[in-house]
Amino acid sequence: MKLAAAIDAFDSLMPYVLHLVLLYVSAGLFYFLYKYKSSGGGPNPNLPPGKKGLPYIGETLDFVLASRRGTPEKFVTDRTTKYSPDVFRTSLLGEDMAVFCGSAGNKFLFSGQNKYVTSWWPDSIKKALMDPSSVENSSKEESTKLRAYLPPFLKPESLQHFIPVMDIMAKEHLNQHWSPYNEVQVFPLSKKYTFALACRLFMSVTDNDEIENFAKPFALATAGLMSVPIDLPGTTFNRAVKAGRLIRQRLLALITQKKNEILEKGKTVASDLVDSMLMDGMTEVEIGNKIVGFFIASHDTTSTAITFIVSYLSDYPEVYNRVLEEQMEVLRCKEAGEPLRWEDIRKMKYTWCVASEVMRLAPPANGSFREAITDFTYAGYTIPKGWKAFWMVHTTHKNPKYFPDPERFDPSRFEGNGPAPYSFVPFGGGPRMCPGKEYARLEILTFIHNLLTTFKWVKLNPNEKISYIPSPIPKEGLPIKIQPLLN
Repeated sequence: MKLAAAIDAFDSLMPYVLHLVLLYVSAGLFYFLYKYKSSGGGPNPNLPPGKKGLPYIGETLDFVLASRRGTPEKFVTDRTTKYSPDVFRTSLLGEDMAVFCGSAGNKFLFSGQNKYVTSWWPDSIKKALMDPSSVENSSKEESTKLRAYLPPFLKPESLQHFIPVMDIMAKEHLNQHWSPYNEVQVFPLSKKYTFALACRLFMSVTDNDEIENFAKPFALATAGLMSVPIDLPGTTFNRAVKAGRLIRQRLLALITQKKNEILEKGKTVASDLVDSMLMDGMTEVEIGNKIVGFFIASHDTTSTAITFIVSYLSDYPEVYNRVLEEQMEVLRCKEAGEPLRWEDIRKMKYTWCVASEVMRLAPPANGSFREAITDFTYAGYTIPKGWKAFWMVHTTHKNPKYFPDPERFDPSRFEGNGPAPYSFVPFGGGPRMCPGKEYARLEILTFIHNLLTTFKWVKLNPNEKISYIPSPIPKEGLPIKIQPLLN
């Protein structure tokens, strides 16, 4: 009887045993294919040293955890120490990836665009923010178009017209969102300012309700940019996809309205970036994709930089006093109510040194991705075609080879000739320098001028934790206590 019962029990378990066997065989096959693919699909070339981690997940979890703990550079230094100071192998976001290190690695990727590598965006970014009909377009084509339309908009003669608008909007923002309060959170308010400014300059949108209709879904979409692209209800990526769809719908309606106005009024002079692209014959979908890209590049990065400039100025009174004196000297040369001009910005040299040192220690962006378009060799290692490449600010910004005593806050590093080429790269470098760098510089300096000449402040939590998601974010939003400067 016991034997029969045992046999019956075994029979009842057979379907599960078969499932386990099939799972085991499938996993083994998957692992074999994974290893085969990671070796280049054939005889193993001389790949960069490193490891891929788990299938699909790779070392993404290690990278995310280091970032959330506020030490993204540790992901890099651990591997450059163990494997190679030039380039190491990893797997991020489900992709074979070579991380290029040091100023030489940065220079190689910036200079090798369209020769060895091309621009590449993770699926999470493409699926969340780009129109589905254009997702198949190559990143190379999108990047080329993006840069083609940015330079005319950001030429010095155009930027000079933006400065008074930036100045007026900064004053209005501080008066409305800072002056009525004794305590404020710098990070969310700086995001509000930079987003409103982008809406005004890119699309001529000034209505607060309309700005908020773009801002809310944009925040949800950007939160999912570096998430695992699993589109299931309740996931960060799912919320990002839904928000991206809503953004595109609203952008399409606005762009169509502006197109009709141009046709009806026979308009020949562009009022903003959308007008400029419409007059150059771009489609509504193309313009929508570009505008989303402009917002990502100009909004999160500048708001992060502004936040950490406020933080570091609070920590270093001697630096604060020198920046304040520079800004007060600019103010003393102005008539009452006269907005800032190009010549005023040019006087803010030390302030920009401070901003640069802040961006070295708390870079607004981690870096950027590329894709190998051919097999090539770097530092003696083979990078196979199709592999992704990643340059990161953290391979140089806190590297004592380029910045002695790298944890020390020292704006004088940027006086005179400044850092070595390709070592300070918050905006990229060389031929791949971000074309929006000067726009960001004007936006940051204009806001800091108005803030410093209006308020003084102290941090409410000097030990606030910082997390990189992927940009550095103060976990409490950088709360400060403010009071009018003249009190």
